[in-house]
Amino acid sequence: MRKITALIDGSVYSHSVCDHAAWVAGRTDRSIEILHVLGRRHLSSSTQNLSGQIGLGARSALLKELSDHDAQSAKLAKVRGRAILDDARKHLEDAGIEKVETHLRHGGVVESVHEIEDETDLIVIGKRGEAADFDKGHIGSNLERVVRATKKPVLVASRAFKPVNRVLIAFDGGKSVMKAVEHLAASKLLQDTHISLLTVGEPKTETSRQLDGAATLLKDAGFSVESTIKPGQPEAVIAATVEEGKYDLLVIGAYGHSRIRTMIIGSTTTHMIRDCKVPLMLFR
Repeated sequence: MRKITALIDGSVYSHSVCDHAAWVAGRTDRSIEILHVLGRRHLSSSTQNLSGQIGLGARSALLKELSDHDAQSAKLAKVRGRAILDDARKHLEDAGIEKVETHLRHGGVVESVHEIEDETDLIVIGKRGEAADFDKGHIGSNLERVVRATKKPVLVASRAFKPVNRVLIAFDGGKSVMKAVEHLAASKLLQDTHISLLTVGEPKTETSRQLDGAATLLKDAGFSVESTIKPGQPEAVIAATVEEGKYDLLVIGAYGHSRIRTMIIGSTTTHMIRDCKVPLMLFR
């Protein structure tokens, strides 16, 4: 892992995103890039043409006033963006992270992620955005777009960071979750943590074989591992297991054809991201 990219927007989740990124950086000795993106809504205050029914002279004056207002709004957005980045840098430096860089970008979040993802190995983003205090029943709109757009692992930060000692991997044997297992087995990130592998469904010979293979890979890498197969609906069983087992991190494969891996494009993963109080690490 060369660099970790933390996406922040100035919301109440921004410090948590930095804390999760600092945790990864501290355990993997990597630098952190803090990224704040100014979209069109930050740089323009006029969302519609308000001058259509006004006389020519008045319309010209109004358009100039709107243009001046937009320019001032854009200037203020840039100042605010720099302040958000400076605050995040200080927060990380106070946490002992020395290798920090900040970037203020213009455009869409997805476009910005595409531009930087070849240079980073992990993206950290908050579960909710700037409306977090008002829309507690919803996940951030940028979160789903980023997860859909990138092929890099995404760490979805919860509202507040806490040390990670117990990790649950929702395991279905698919390519995405096997990528997660191989990635974690080769990484220093989860050393000294307890890992549980959970498969939801009926026990079958092939399922057991895949689960045993994943457990062996992690054990050979030095992890303390247990594996379980439980019947039921994946979303309900996984959420209940996270809560009952007091897990600190949920790892899941995103996209694919099985029920677990397709959750990110349906209501199930939205439900889990929204209702699980722990951070999630998503792999494609």
